[in-house]
Amino acid sequence: MPNSIVIKKSGGPEVLELQEINVGSPGPDEIKVTNHAIGLNYIDTYHRSGLYPIKLPSGIGLEAAGKIDEVGSKVTEFNKGDNIAYASIPLGAYAQQRVIPAKIAVKVPDGISHELAAALMTKGLTTNYLLSKTYKLKAGETVLFHAAAGGVGQIFAQWANSIGAKVIGTVGSDNKIKIAEENGYSHVINYTKDNFAKEVMKITNNKGVPAVFDGVGKKTFHGSLECLSTRGMMISFGNASGPLDPVNVPKEIQPKGLYLIRPSIGQYFTNRKELQAGADQIFDKVKFGKIRIKISKKYKLVDAKDAHADLEARKLIGPAILIP
Repeated sequence: MPNSIVIKKSGGPEVLELQEINVGSPGPDEIKVTNHAIGLNYIDTYHRSGLYPIKLPSGIGLEAAGKIDEVGSKVTEFNKGDNIAYASIPLGAYAQQRVIPAKIAVKVPDGISHELAAALMTKGLTTNYLLSKTYKLKAGETVLFHAAAGGVGQIFAQWANSIGAKVIGTVGSDNKIKIAEENGYSHVINYTKDNFAKEVMKITNNKGVPAVFDGVGKKTFHGSLECLSTRGMMISFGNASGPLDPVNVPKEIQPKGLYLIRPSIGQYFTNRKELQAGADQIFDKVKFGKIRIKISKKYKLVDAKDAHADLEARKLIGPAILIP
C-alpha cells in the first residue's frame, strides 16, 4: 500500500508520522493521483504546529504534482495519464497516492517537470495574486519584499522585473544577500543587522514605498508600516517569525492613511477556471525564461521531519520538495 504522512496531534516536526494508507477509487467529481513530487511550504508548519488549527488526525501538505491514475464518472476535463499539479485543501499532499477533487487540479504543460510544477504551484500562485491582484504592481514602481531569498521571494523579484518594476528585499542573514541579488533585487538589506525601515527611506529619498509584501510577520511588521508612503498598502501574508502583535490603528494606520490587507490564495483563485489561468501565467513565465527556478533541496517523503526542521530553522535557500 502507498505511504502517507499523517499527524495525530499538534506539535513539532516529531509529530509527522509515516503510515501505509488504503487509497480507494475516486468519487464522481474526483481524480486519483500518483504524486511524483510534493511541494514544501511554510504554511505546512502552521498546520502541523496548530497555529492554523485543523481537525485531527489529518494528512498534511497542500501541493504536489503527478499523473492521474483514475477519473471519476463526472470528470470531463481530465483523462487517465494526464500530468497535473495542485495546491489547495484538502490537506494530504504528503502522500505517494491520493484522491483529490478534480476542481483543485490544473494541467501541467509539456516542458514543465513534475518537480518544477510542485515547486512552483503555491509559490507561483502566491506571487501571482500578490503583485497582480492584491496590489497591481506597475512598471517604474519600487516596492519592498521581505524574505527575499525564499521561494516566493525569488519568484517575486523576477516577475516584478519582467514588468519593469524594482524590488527592495530584506533577508535574515548575510549569506542570503547574494541569492536575493541574483534573483533581481535592486537593493538587499539584512534586517537582523540594519534598521530596514531607515534604509528603505534612504533608498527612496524619504518617499517610502507604495507597498510592502510581508511574509515574515512579527519581526518586520511594524518597521514595514514605517517605510510605507502615504496611502501605502501593507500586505501581510505570512508569519514566519511568529504571529502578529495587535495593531494600534490610530497610531500606526491612520496618520498616513495606510491600507492593511491579509490575503490568501483561496480568495483569488475561487474556481478551476481562475486556477488554471493563474497557473498558466506562471508556467508561461518559466517557459519563456522570465522566471528561473532552482530547487534548493530534495527530501525523501520518509524524511519529512528533517524537511520541517530545516524549514523552520530558515536553512533552506529557495524552493524545496519531497520525493515520494
